[in-house]
Amino acid sequence: MNINVKKVNENAILPHRATALSAGADLYACISQDVVIGPSERMLIPTGIAMAIPESYGGFIFPRSGTASKFGISLSNCVGVIDSDYRGEIKIAIINHSNESYIIKKGDRIAQMVIMPVDLCSYEECDTLDETDRGEGGFGSTGK
Repeated sequence: MNINVKKVNENAILPHRATALSAGADLYACISQDVVIGPSERMLIPTGIAMAIPESYGGFIFPRSGTASKFGISLSNCVGVIDSDYRGEIKIAIINHSNESYIIKKGDRIAQMVIMPVDLCSYEECDTLDETDRGEGGFGSTGK
């Protein structure tokens, strides 16, 4: 599958997989100068790109594993979702979970995106639900 990507900033870098079998494609900071994210600070970082994700698919944005584990830099919304009908610039909501400031430079890899199918189901109100072994057992109900 090919995804059409439009540069909305001439300095943007297109998404790129680090290896041929990488599930996620890296997304890059499209900024004109370094950005400092202080401890516990959140910031929206532009990528300089927009894209046309096919209907019945979504773009799911995840933190980069190395950046999260080594520096505490993650996504403030845990997983970002790019809907197939969105055509605006993709921006990444970053949070610094560490006790130290972190510098993002122009062209840094800031997140990864996985294109996945989504079921465009509908929702219908009902009076009863089918029975299951678990029932209404919620958080921790299946044990440790």
